[in-house]
Order: sequence, then C-alpha cells, then structure tokens
Amino acid sequence: MSNPKPLNDPVPLIDPELLSILGNPLEPDRPPFDLRGEYLVCTKTGVGFPIVDGIPRLLPEDVIPAEKMEELLNERH
Repeated sequence: MSNPKPLNDPVPLIDPELLSILGNPLEPDRPPFDLRGEYLVCTKTGVGFPIVDGIPRLLPEDVIPAEKMEELLNERH
C-alpha cells in the first residue's frame, strides 16, 4: 500500500504526460509548452494559453499575446 501524498504537496494543473505531447497549435512546427502556473507558454513565441479545471484551452480565441503573458507572469512574483 502506498503512502498518501501530504496535503501541502502542489497538485500539477496538467498531467506531465499530456504536457509532453502538446504543442502550440498556432505554429506550423508545433513548438512545445512550458507550464507556468495556470498557463501553458510557448517556448518559441512566448504566447500563452490558460488551463481551466485541468484542461488546456488551446483555441485561437484563447491565446494570450506574449507581451500580456509576460505581464501576467511578472505580476505573480
């Protein structure tokens, strides 16, 4: 029987396996994402997509421009 995780361990917003296969749908070469808080951020362009209830919202209308994404991430620190 495995030990339960402590309650204060952060729960990932998205499954790491899923993250490893996702790519930016707005780019032809589908560059990978970095998980940054509650956002997926494209490693190539810096644009972001929100994660809502553990589900990445990768539709074009959900994209957050790179400049805005940088502002959002800087506000968190």
